[in-house]
Amino acid sequence: MDTRVTEFHCIMPIGNVPSVMEHGILSYERAAKLQHHSVAMRAIQDRRDQKQVPGGLRLHQYANLYFHARNPMLYKRQDEVRELCVLRVSTRVCEVQGAVLTDCNASSDYVRFLHPSQWKLLDFDDIYSMDWRHPGDPAAYYRHRSRKCAEVLVPHHVQAQFLTGAYVVD
Repeated sequence: MDTRVTEFHCIMPIGNVPSVMEHGILSYERAAKLQHHSVAMRAIQDRRDQKQVPGGLRLHQYANLYFHARNPMLYKRQDEVRELCVLRVSTRVCEVQGAVLTDCNASSDYVRFLHPSQWKLLDFDDIYSMDWRHPGDPAAYYRHRSRKCAEVLVPHHVQAQFLTGAYVVD
């Protein structure tokens, strides 16, 4: 994999960490069965609810991780950062049977679902860029914003053994 990929990220409220230590990072479907706080945006979740990974599960049956948490989702939650953390997840999670990579936000109409061996198809320059804005070029902006949210999808849950740490604001 690209040398910039040293870990994956999961953005969540700090208050969910005890549950994650017990149950792992859960799919949206499994998390709905437990009491928890969510940073999920309703409109995006409605889109995700309609998606199926070709040859795989429904999107809400995967635990989703980002390649890079410095992305539009975290930007939208910047007023809440003191209550959030970014969990650090080992890249070994790609070895889980059924893991899938996406080249952009999995809810996108233009997403490609890839086997982990197809990682070379990802645009790591866009994923790891510091800025996704493209003044004067709305098409480039929307395309880049989606690529910044490239994901790793893990069936049902990410076991706590894959957690390597967390980032917090303070």
